[in-house]
Amino acid sequence: MVQRTSSDSAASAEAMVMDLSPKRPAKSYGGEGGSYFDWSPSELPMLRAASIGAAKLSLAAGGLALPFYSDSAKVAYVLHGKGTCAVLLPETPSEKILPIKEGDALALPFGVVTWWHNLHAATTELVVLFLGDTSKGHTAGRFTNMQLTGSTGIFTGFSTEFVARAWDLPQDASASLVSTQPGAGIVKLKDGFRMPEGCDKDREGMVLNCLEAPLDVDIKNGGRVVVLNTQNLPLVKEVGLGADLVRIDGHSMCSPGFSCDSAYQVTYIVRGSGRVQVVGIDGTRVLETRAEGGCLFIVPRFFVVSKIADDSGMEWFSIITTPNPIFSHLAGRTSVWKAISPAVLQASFNTTPEMENLFRSKRLDSEIFFAPNSNSI
Repeated sequence: MVQRTSSDSAASAEAMVMDLSPKRPAKSYGGEGGSYFDWSPSELPMLRAASIGAAKLSLAAGGLALPFYSDSAKVAYVLHGKGTCAVLLPETPSEKILPIKEGDALALPFGVVTWWHNLHAATTELVVLFLGDTSKGHTAGRFTNMQLTGSTGIFTGFSTEFVARAWDLPQDASASLVSTQPGAGIVKLKDGFRMPEGCDKDREGMVLNCLEAPLDVDIKNGGRVVVLNTQNLPLVKEVGLGADLVRIDGHSMCSPGFSCDSAYQVTYIVRGSGRVQVVGIDGTRVLETRAEGGCLFIVPRFFVVSKIADDSGMEWFSIITTPNPIFSHLAGRTSVWKAISPAVLQASFNTTPEMENLFRSKRLDSEIFFAPNSNSI
């Protein structure tokens, strides 16, 4: 029998009283080249409770996010636009320069250095979402990024003597090197500045495009799912997170379900909108709201969540705090109620055999998404 620890009980009780409503991020820094936004655990307390960080990078045409590493393992998802990303894995002799586009997902383990660039000729912004585990970070619920260069980079913290000795430079050269980049985190490159181009071969094993990948679930007029796991994106194992992209059609419903392996589910609404309900301990509805594109919310461990899309449908990208998540659904063909003995179901609901039979006879062919019918629109 699984024993519930006091820490589990405390976390669940804390989630019951927290504000679980979807939130938008606030700008952290930026300028002409673009901006970096993040969600604060003071505004979204479940970030701290789940030790999850969430941030978004938006680069204008010609914008460059200077090289940095983070105190947290992450999954990155390209929400909009296309550009270039470089990934430098620890103890590797060269960087992998990846052409990236909307729908691309990347797993970024600890110690990875990245830079991100939006092309000068771009007509749209390059927007990238970051979701990750902050349990080993400096601040629970928030990423701490360590800039390598710029006005807040690590070069500025060392004395000229240390820089000169470390890189075998003359004193005047080391002083110039440290002071020539006044930008902080994000800069806009001058017209004509040539950046390295991405290589499609470098994408292999590093990137999965969720809009082009084979579907794990495809329900006509209902919804579609692509799941990131250790099979289709091996670095997911090092990150310790799973992820998925879910798209449901207008007025469709996502079956009530829960993570049955003690995982938190962190959901960013990519586009569209819909109603969300979350039910927790003692059958208490802890969240009922309408979620829209650009919002983020977190479902506590073992809590049950369901969503119904508005007219335009609903699309969301989620991470789950385990690399190979397992979900249990309470409605549909694979519902736990379909497997429970009829007599037990009848006794559980204290209902008649006729009502039990009606309940069991529904959704015999439906999976986890339910297309609308005349009664649901």
